[in-house]
Amino acid sequence: MARRKRTSLVLERAVRRAASINSIDPSLDLGNRLTLPAFSTLIETMRTRENAYNSALSSLDKLYREMLETEDELGDMTEHMLMAVGTRYGKSSVEYGMAGGVPKNQRRKGLRGESSTPSDEQLEFVASVEGKNGNKTVATS
Repeated sequence: MARRKRTSLVLERAVRRAASINSIDPSLDLGNRLTLPAFSTLIETMRTRENAYNSALSSLDKLYREMLETEDELGDMTEHMLMAVGTRYGKSSVEYGMAGGVPKNQRRKGLRGESSTPSDEQLEFVASVEGKNGNKTVATS
């Protein structure tokens, strides 16, 4: 998704104001460096920077799309490399494991109704309950 380009309401208002002031006097000098030429110069500077910013966003969008395409290619090639190692050396080989695959003879097939977590890693449940007489009892499972 392309990044949203920036438009400046302050810039638009300044352009309208400069046009209005220009109708009063094109070389108006209000003192303290408040002149129409200085105002116009600052408007052009802002316009240039806004355009540069929006161009940079477009370039960034292009780089992002290119990066995502390369990432997809890399993911596909990673998978193909592992499959090729499996084809050449076999899926039960040490080389297949070295390439990042799980050798076929080391795969664990789950039985129906068996949880995905091994039984030695099951969590222990501890509950503390206060009885009627104020004594606390602890239950574990």
